[in-house]
Amino acid sequence: MPEESAIRNVSDTALWVAMYRAMESERPDALFYDPYARRLAGERGELALKETRMPGWPIVVRTQLLDELILKAVEQDGCDAVLNLAAGLDTRPYRLAMPATLRWVEADLPPMIEYKNEALKDAKCFCRLERHGVDLADPAARRALFTRVGAAADKVLVVTEGLLVYLEEPEVRSLAADLHQQVAFKRWLMDLSSPALLKFLERRYKGGMIRNPDVQFKFAPAEHVEYFRPLGWTPKEYLELGVEAKRLKRLDIPLPAQWMWALMAALRPRFREQMGHFSGIAAFDRG
Repeated sequence: MPEESAIRNVSDTALWVAMYRAMESERPDALFYDPYARRLAGERGELALKETRMPGWPIVVRTQLLDELILKAVEQDGCDAVLNLAAGLDTRPYRLAMPATLRWVEADLPPMIEYKNEALKDAKCFCRLERHGVDLADPAARRALFTRVGAAADKVLVVTEGLLVYLEEPEVRSLAADLHQQVAFKRWLMDLSSPALLKFLERRYKGGMIRNPDVQFKFAPAEHVEYFRPLGWTPKEYLELGVEAKRLKRLDIPLPAQWMWALMAALRPRFREQMGHFSGIAAFDRG
């Protein structure tokens, strides 16, 4: 009988994500500091990290890029509320210096919310934080939450970090439509993968990066950011993880492999195009 995976469901991926944040925070040249990450990840987080074959640098770079884009949306673009869907073990309200008047709303499954409330009950956050235990797969429940959040804000920033890739395409389309129903939801930040990335991972990691076959990457639209335009979301910015990892000095790929990829990109234009859309952070404005 196969050994049970430390990652029992998609929610458990938050454990190894938190572990990568903890490891980055402990570096002398850390890009960010998350004092709660290791506590939140716990022993199961360490086990999940050991069995997951995904490198850590994409998580670290993704975290840093979203930190930068969230702060810009709040400080420069005037967003007065942030809606973090499938928030997992994210701790940005406690570690990003945001205005005390900002309303930060987290939504996730009730067990995750209960665990997080208990683990962080004595922690101090910068802004007005509220959490809601909601099954985002339930359209009626999420629409009710979206209506409440939208009614109490002028300019909402929506964040879906590490969520869409685990959904089926019709689920993403439905979520995008529900978000667009709220006129106060002005900007949407997400991490976005490509079919080329999923094919690459399938070839490299036979059986998947995660031992649990029920927790695998699914959503990677061939249209890339243009997938969301017909759904009312206009592409505003796209930051490729590989490019940004070089800027942030976190591209943890052996030098020979970097040379090979650079050579392929130089010789094959199609490969270069796919590389440019491999995986990154996308920002959309309400159309």
